[in-house]
This record gives sequence, C-alpha cells and structure tokens, in this order.
Amino acid sequence: MTTGNTLDILLVTGQSGAGKSVALRTLEDNGFYCVDNIPAELLADLVLRIGPRISAPLAIGVDTRSATGGGIDTLPAQIDGLRAEGHAVRVLFFEARPEVLARRFSETRRPHPMQDAARTLAETIALERERLASVADVAHHIDSSDAASAQLAAWVRDFAGTPTGHFNVLFQSFGFKHGTPLGMDLVFDVRCLKNPHYDPALRPQSGRDAGVAAFLAADPTVQAMRRNWLPRYRDEPRSYLTVGIGCTGGRHRSVWLAEQLAQDCAELAAVQIRHRDIERISK
Repeated sequence: MTTGNTLDILLVTGQSGAGKSVALRTLEDNGFYCVDNIPAELLADLVLRIGPRISAPLAIGVDTRSATGGGIDTLPAQIDGLRAEGHAVRVLFFEARPEVLARRFSETRRPHPMQDAARTLAETIALERERLASVADVAHHIDSSDAASAQLAAWVRDFAGTPTGHFNVLFQSFGFKHGTPLGMDLVFDVRCLKNPHYDPALRPQSGRDAGVAAFLAADPTVQAMRRNWLPRYRDEPRSYLTVGIGCTGGRHRSVWLAEQLAQDCAELAAVQIRHRDIERISK
C-alpha cells in the first residue's frame, strides 16, 4: 500500500504477446493506478512526478518498445535506486515459448512491435528475449504458454496480493508430459516417487485431496524429498526464487509436495503456490 511519499510499485515487463496487457487490465480492475509503455529510462522521473498525486499502488508497463538501444538495460539500476528511496518495488516478467508467441501473432494478424524487414518473426522474438535478459534476472516470472486469460489473471491477482518482502518464493507444480515451465530457478523431478495415479480410487483426485495426501505422507521416500535448502537462498542477494516441482501429469505428487514445501517455508518468505496442470485429467 502507498504510504506518505513512498509507493508500492509493480513493474510489468516481459516478451511481447506474453500477457502484459492482461496483467495491466487485471491490476487496474483490482485498484492499481496503471501506466503503460513508459520509456525505461524515464521510470524514476515518472515515480517522482506521479507519486504525490496518487494513493493507490502503482503498476507500470515497461518493455522493449519503450526505448531504443540500451534503454531497457537501465531498468535494474533504476529499480535499485527506487528501493533505496524507500519505495517497495516488485517486478513481474511475462514470457512464453517461442512457438507459442509466434502462433499468437499469427492468429491475431498483428506484427511484433520490434519486427522489421531485416528479421523473421522467430529472429525478432529471440532478439527481444535477449534484450530483456537483464530485467528477467531481477523479476518474478510467469510463463503464459499454456494459460488461459482467466488463469493468467488469477496468477496476477495472486502475485499482486502477496505482501512485499525481501524474499518471495513461488512453488509451481507441473507435469513433465505437458512440458517444463519457463523461468524456473530450480526444478525438482519427483517422478521417482510412488504414483497415486495407479490406484483407481486415487486417480480422480489431486494432491490437494486427503486420500492422495495420506498415500504420499506415508511414504518415507517422499518425506526425504523435503529438505532444509531454502534458508541458503534466502541469504543470497535475490528477491525471488521460483521452484518447479514436476511429476508425470502434474496432478498428484508434484501438487502435494509443492503444498508441503510452501507450508514448510511460510515463516521464511512470502510464499505463493501455483498448480499449472492440476485441472488436466489423465486417463
């Protein structure tokens, strides 16, 4: 929440076509004062000028369309400067697999904002990702590749409602059969654990249901997966840690373990949980 002369600032950035517009609409509907397509090098000046005029949290859309040359590369230093002034700054980075972005531009028949006659669409997507690398390193990632608009909006609301803190951790469950999500700092493969999918009574359930929970909690191998590694990352100079927990289908083992790790870490960090494939029904 904005207080006094300091602001709660959420920067929305990432790849074109990955969901930034959905994010800004969602944030505006949830009480944020939103400004889109600000030149990266003017961020600090915008905050200085607009801060005294608003009482709502501030969401700012910044991407490679905002500037030429190295403008976007100034963003990490400006973020550090705003934090030094007492502002609470979070960064939300949207991304998607290259083939998904290419399909979206094809379906909408809109050109990529960076594309020109000298590059193909695939080359343009790769170039934009390269230019955004310095920003991606200091951001919380959302992979929109397989997310519907409603699911994407829910993830944005979840992140926006998480208290601002020094250390923010996301546990995301997923199924390897549906692809590994982008932007993970750590990925744990839990396919080595006993699979509730092969119990007909447990197959329709998910890792949030009591039957699956009891099945997994009774296995000592599962308990051995819950290790005390998080404090080491908390002590590093980072704001976000994104942890992927993957099983075969993304409904049983990964869901349960992500929930358990979130409970274990609740006192160490601001924790989020995201279950990408929990609604997919495997036969």
